[in-house]
Amino acid sequence: MTRKRRNDNSGSSEKSRSLGSRRSTSPSTSRTHSSRFHPTHFSTSYGMGKELNEGIDRKLSTSNTKEERFKRNHSAQLQDSFGEYLRGDHDSKEEPKVEKEKPNFEPSGKLAEDTNTYRGVLIKYNEPSDAHIPKLRWRLYPFKGDEALPVLYIHRQSAYLIGRDRKIADLPVDHPSCSKQHAVFQYRLTPKDLPDGTTVKRIRPYIIDLGSANGTYLNNERIESQRFIELREKDVLKFGFSTREFVLLNEKSHDEEDVETVKKVELSSS
Repeated sequence: MTRKRRNDNSGSSEKSRSLGSRRSTSPSTSRTHSSRFHPTHFSTSYGMGKELNEGIDRKLSTSNTKEERFKRNHSAQLQDSFGEYLRGDHDSKEEPKVEKEKPNFEPSGKLAEDTNTYRGVLIKYNEPSDAHIPKLRWRLYPFKGDEALPVLYIHRQSAYLIGRDRKIADLPVDHPSCSKQHAVFQYRLTPKDLPDGTTVKRIRPYIIDLGSANGTYLNNERIESQRFIELREKDVLKFGFSTREFVLLNEKSHDEEDVETVKKVELSSS
């Protein structure tokens, strides 16, 4: 009985030594305090440290794939390019829309703001909705004093820009008193009342001054700017202070006879 009791005591002493050896490998703190430690504090131990390191390696390997790197790079680029929008720093207020003035193509001939560009130059003029290429072949006969200059045929298009800027002008005028965009010779399909009470549409020539500094003259009278003025056969046009005159005739006119008649009238009136 004594031996059996001794063996029981020896078993309990071995169990206590085993427990003592386990406690010696743990941190020198109380049991309740040691339970608060995160498992990463034991990464130095072989078993748990190896498992934790393998988990970190797996996480790094999955986050370092080609797709993940692309997402990170793309996010960084967006942040650089649109940082203010991603941060919410942009102004959410929308600017009020400003309506541009629309061209007025009423018979009064008043024009709108510049809206046309040709060869890099902003054009002051827009053709009206009734613009039309003429069927009758009109011509301008230029004169410089008594000297007759080459005839200008002006029936191949619906409008001709007259001005000092040769880059854009259809009919250049080189006198320094003329503006770069001085006037426009325009054909329009407009209604006309006949004596019998009927109304027909005819293509007729008009001249309009584009707000030039020194004006456009019809039969030696300055015309109102920015308004269409109807022209008639044998009318004489002048631009600015230039002495050059342009006589308007068409294919039905007796060219030489009509020109001589016009010149005589001009000389007598002067």
